[in-house]
Amino acid sequence: MFILHHTAPILQVLPHSHPPISSQFNHYTPFLTAKNPIYTQYKLYSNVTKARTRNLQSEVEINSFDADDGDGYGDEDEDESGFLRGGGFIGREEKEKDYDRDPEFAEILGSCLDDPDKAKSKMEERLRRKRNRILHSKTGSATPMQVTFNKFDFSNSYIWFEFYNSPLEKDVSLICDTIRSWHIVGRLGGCNSLNMQLSQCLLDQRPSYNAIQGANINPTTFYNIGDLEIQDNIARIWVDIGTGEPLLLDILINALTQISSDYIGIKQVVFGGSEFENWTESLKSEDAGYSIHKI
Repeated sequence: MFILHHTAPILQVLPHSHPPISSQFNHYTPFLTAKNPIYTQYKLYSNVTKARTRNLQSEVEINSFDADDGDGYGDEDEDESGFLRGGGFIGREEKEKDYDRDPEFAEILGSCLDDPDKAKSKMEERLRRKRNRILHSKTGSATPMQVTFNKFDFSNSYIWFEFYNSPLEKDVSLICDTIRSWHIVGRLGGCNSLNMQLSQCLLDQRPSYNAIQGANINPTTFYNIGDLEIQDNIARIWVDIGTGEPLLLDILINALTQISSDYIGIKQVVFGGSEFENWTESLKSEDAGYSIHKI
């Protein structure tokens, strides 16, 4: 619209409320969220290819451990989602496990190539120092336990035990409990071979027990027993069984045979004798491997 003003030398154009419409052709889509299907598929394929490449590289590369943290992965190599920037994925369950990181063991392995003898000596020292904390599912021996008699006297003799290795604390506890139970049953007269009524019954007959016959049998009593002494892998215990009852010895041998097979290997058991190889009477120091345990 044109306005004629008496003082205006030229014509003026009133401002319009809407911007002028451009006649230029718009090559872009009117919506910013629109995507090209071909471009999306290409982008997805590219991401999958890169991920596979990173995983392949992570399998052939050896990741260096962070010396400050000691956990095998630096804080800067892992993001919040569990991915490593070097490739690969750490599962949540595996990530949350409490792994035992041992710098001493890593040092021993690191010196194997440079000085194998030194690494071997360090490993042996480590095993001796930490043997009480080493767990074994089965520590017995498949080799049968040897049993010998050396002038054994029922009223005054030692029983010697030779183990393949120095017994651990739990093994000593098991041996002590076995000997203690053996002594209690023998002291109460439970190992009397003269009163074996049920074991002598025929299998096809109903078992029966004669109380009068059992009461008239001469009792057998385990008189006395000493403490268990251990020097390295040798142990001994003094016994005073009193009466010559072989059933009492059979019960102990059967129990020790099972212990040797399942828990701690026993090389041999010797009944009788005042001396034994590698046993020193004057050795009473705990630092030298001597210990005494109450029965």
